[in-house]
Amino acid sequence: MIIYNPTSGRNRSRRLREIEEAARILQGSKIEARLLPTTRAGSATELARDAAQNNCGMVVVCGGDGTINEVVNGIAGMDAPLAVLPAGTANILAKELGIPWDIPAAARLIARGKLARIGLGLAQWRATETGAPAIPTQRYFLCVSGAGPDGAIVHGIDIAHKARVGILAYWLEGLRQFFKYNFPLFAVESAERTLKASLIVVGRTKYYGGPFRITVGASLFEDQFEVVAYTRRSRFGVLSCLPAIWLGSLHRVKGIEVWKTTRFTCRPVGGAEIFSQLDGEPASALPVEFSIVPDALTLVLPEGFSPNGT
Repeated sequence: MIIYNPTSGRNRSRRLREIEEAARILQGSKIEARLLPTTRAGSATELARDAAQNNCGMVVVCGGDGTINEVVNGIAGMDAPLAVLPAGTANILAKELGIPWDIPAAARLIARGKLARIGLGLAQWRATETGAPAIPTQRYFLCVSGAGPDGAIVHGIDIAHKARVGILAYWLEGLRQFFKYNFPLFAVESAERTLKASLIVVGRTKYYGGPFRITVGASLFEDQFEVVAYTRRSRFGVLSCLPAIWLGSLHRVKGIEVWKTTRFTCRPVGGAEIFSQLDGEPASALPVEFSIVPDALTLVLPEGFSPNGT
């Protein structure tokens, strides 16, 4: 099953032709392929779950980080392998695996790919409604999560504006939040470290979004997160981190803490509402617990890719 988001990114008519070409390429490799467009938020999860439960041999997702996240939440814990055709506003997984940003070229790699079983990140919180008891809620994430200003950015983006201008929507909202956000501190508690931070990035991949590499010691093939925490409240201190990100020296910046863990919790310490994000999609306000679920997903790795980078 090729699950694709018909509204993701730009040049949609051309992308549909490329997806149809990808299906022909797979069929030429003896892989029967069926196209399944998403119809609304959350439908990719349902389509992927139905495919896996009905013994689909592979789920291929064509979309950005949000569509991939939905598919992952549909097949987590199942046996159906996941392959990726890059599209969307951004695609961290494609960058991490070295998959070309060309749908037919990426399709040619699938039949010759190899399978790897990996862990997933899991975020858990308690959703509340007025007058109702809190409901335990959870969601998997594949690449990256965070809390603080990046959560505010993701929550502040207008979906229609994002559809029109693509990744520029993140930059514009980021600029707005830079002057608006007050960088309130929240508690970060793990077995390895306890501290207060105003921003936290939770990495399963080295890439964060666009060209940025923040959790450079993270790996999809390790059952742990790399956590990067900013412990100051200075908005201009965040700006000083940008050159260090380009140079790969973020861990040397004042106010930055970096460590690896398998489980930790983020809790508010004041009255401010602090949001989290999962794979670039809005998630709950804090408190949120993050943990690793080992052996949760089968991933199709492109031919020639080495998990060890060799």
